Amino acid sequence: MKSDIPNRDEQFGNIARLRAAYEAAGNPIISMDTKKKEHLGNFYREGHLYTAEELVVYDHDYNSFAEGVIIPHSLYDLALNVGYIQIGGSHDTSEFACDSFRHWWYTHGRQNYPRASSILVLCDGGGSNSSRQHLFKQDLQQLADEIGCEIRIAHYPPYCSKYNPIEHRFFPHVTRACQGVIFRSLKLVSGLMEKTSTAKGLKAFVHIIDKAYETGRKVTADFRRAMPIVFDDFLPAWNYRAIPIEQKIA
Repeated sequence: MKSDIPNRDEQFGNIARLRAAYEAAGNPIISMDTKKKEHLGNFYREGHLYTAEELVVYDHDYNSFAEGVIIPHSLYDLALNVGYIQIGGSHDTSEFACDSFRHWWYTHGRQNYPRASSILVLCDGGGSNSSRQHLFKQDLQQLADEIGCEIRIAHYPPYCSKYNPIEHRFFPHVTRACQGVIFRSLKLVSGLMEKTSTAKGLKAFVHIIDKAYETGRKVTADFRRAMPIVFDDFLPAWNYRAIPIEQKIA
């Protein structure tokens, strides 16, 4: 992996070129991010809501009052204008992010793109898919080996998350679908998010991942030593591929 001094403008140009190439090839372009976490319980939420009776909520948002946490890891298909939300209630880890991606692929991705040779994933540089952490790359490589399809990652530069398509083409509409409603159960949240839509045809699919995720996991020595991830020559810190082992052998 070559060292470099990342340039934001150059990375935006690179992402534009990648998107054009994947679109021309008919390969999926997925924008990925975790929407803001929410407390599960009787907490005030912004927005207007018509009800038959007055809603009474806690006057303080103390964590100790929460019955759980709502973590909506999301993927947005740019070509199909469809969002996919996997709701977790544990921790926003790289394993959770890859499980979210895995669920999308097996339930929607491979049906929508049966001839896909590579999947382009646009994401920020922090959080569960951090560009600086090898753990995300390890989980990503395992995922690529399992599904048998190359996964190409292109990170947006720091402080540029607003340019990630999911941030302005999907998340605002999810927020609108849920505004004002008290999140008293995961089933309620799931039902609300599934109502996300626009006049231009946006729709959403929601799934609850009922799994506890471990924090503090370490990268295995074998992965760190071999580093099977293939880094681009151009801005390698932000651009790399997880190629299935079967394709490397071939």
